[in-house]
Amino acid sequence: MTRNRRQFLEGASAVGLAGIAGCVGGFGDGGSAEYRVGMVYATGGTGDDSFNDMAKQGLEKALEEFDLSYEKTEPGNEGEFPSAQRTFAESGDYDLINCIGYAQAEALRENAPEYPDQNFIIVDEVVDADNVRSYTFNEPEGSFQVGHLAGLLTDREFAAGAGETNPDASTVGFVGGTRTPLIESFEAGFRAGVEYANDDAEVVSSYVGDFNDTGRGQSTARSMYKNNDADIVFHAAGRTGVGVFQAAQDEGRFAIGVDDDQSLSNADFADVILASMVKRVDTAVYNAIESVVNGTFEGGKTKALGLEQDGVGAVYGDELGAEIPQEIKDALAESKQALIDGEIDVPSEL
Repeated sequence: MTRNRRQFLEGASAVGLAGIAGCVGGFGDGGSAEYRVGMVYATGGTGDDSFNDMAKQGLEKALEEFDLSYEKTEPGNEGEFPSAQRTFAESGDYDLINCIGYAQAEALRENAPEYPDQNFIIVDEVVDADNVRSYTFNEPEGSFQVGHLAGLLTDREFAAGAGETNPDASTVGFVGGTRTPLIESFEAGFRAGVEYANDDAEVVSSYVGDFNDTGRGQSTARSMYKNNDADIVFHAAGRTGVGVFQAAQDEGRFAIGVDDDQSLSNADFADVILASMVKRVDTAVYNAIESVVNGTFEGGKTKALGLEQDGVGAVYGDELGAEIPQEIKDALAESKQALIDGEIDVPSEL
């Protein structure tokens, strides 16, 4: 590859990508690392304690193990994705460009054929191109697991940490970021898990329209707790989900996190986070970088990660997990195996 860091940085400035920042990871003097990676994060950027930060964790693991440097950009809106991808690709300076999030797919479908010698990955969507490795996750399976948990708890009297259920209501909630097929698949799996546990339980849902609006996340979830008597609210809403945790504390109810173990990444709310539906974006990013280092990168293919591959799953909260009755944990273990064995069919659409 042509190494022209000065030209790249000037080009980045020209297209208004001031968010691209060089970061040390074996970087040395002006880029002496053997391998270089570009990171185009999803809107909302790092610090979301969720999707983007999981991608960052995969990168950080790779930085520890390989002679690697990287640069990143955190686009403020989806309209910046095409130029962000092109800026990295046009530099000819990167062994791999990681496109984090389904919203980058349209831009990558246009850009990948223009740079046939550039390796890309995309997380959460499939882009059919010889130089793109796609990583998808079985979100409905993982969401089914936390739905099963919510459905089992909502009609029993349960108190732990700062929350408690109202066993007379049997209502749970779902808060989504933007209404897209991917986020709807979280809700579809969650609803199926709730129904599997409890035919009589009600699921209320709402889409905020943003992955970075904690205020709206808080008001939306508060309405579910106060007006719908929801015991537990599961979010798939990025940084917006922190507002769900705030509302759970305000109302003395429970919440379920997403992407990483949010009882650890949002420890201030660990007293209301029952569990998180983890999604191993870190595994996808790390494995992709490792394949480049090992010379085994394969474009034009899709890697699907589900329960069986530990790509998704339910992780009990750090503070509240010990309080969840063992019979409920046993039931979730049984449904997990049934999902892996194909004995439970989980919908991916509403």
